[in-house]
Amino acid sequence: TMPKEPAILRQNILDTTAAILACGIDPKKCLLFRQSLVPEHAELAWILGCLTNVPRLLRLPQWKMKRASQNSEGTVGLLTYPVLQAADILLYKSTRVPVGEDQVLHLELAQDIAKHFNKKYGEFFPVPKAILSEL
Repeated sequence: TMPKEPAILRQNILDTTAAILACGIDPKKCLLFRQSLVPEHAELAWILGCLTNVPRLLRLPQWKMKRASQNSEGTVGLLTYPVLQAADILLYKSTRVPVGEDQVLHLELAQDIAKHFNKKYGEFFPVPKAILSEL
């Protein structure tokens, strides 16, 4: 949600890819892709954002903490980031999502958005459940 220098962003993408492969992810067994090259993520985020109310996003603790660290000037990108996360999850009709304790509320938002969408338009998105790790 913070602007990055293009050269640094490109290097970060390469470094992250290298780290994923170094962890043992086998590209012959899974699909590895750059999310920013899939326009459906942003398109679904827009649709879901039109179904999500602002007061709900303003109550998320991550918004409050990050906004405070940005001298009380939170950006729209920061506010709507949890909706993009929901789109990332729901786009693939995920049923289980590994999350850390700090992301549980964002997953709950994704669950609520899925339920709201399904109620309004018919059963389409599974309601994802958290996989919490003790680590």
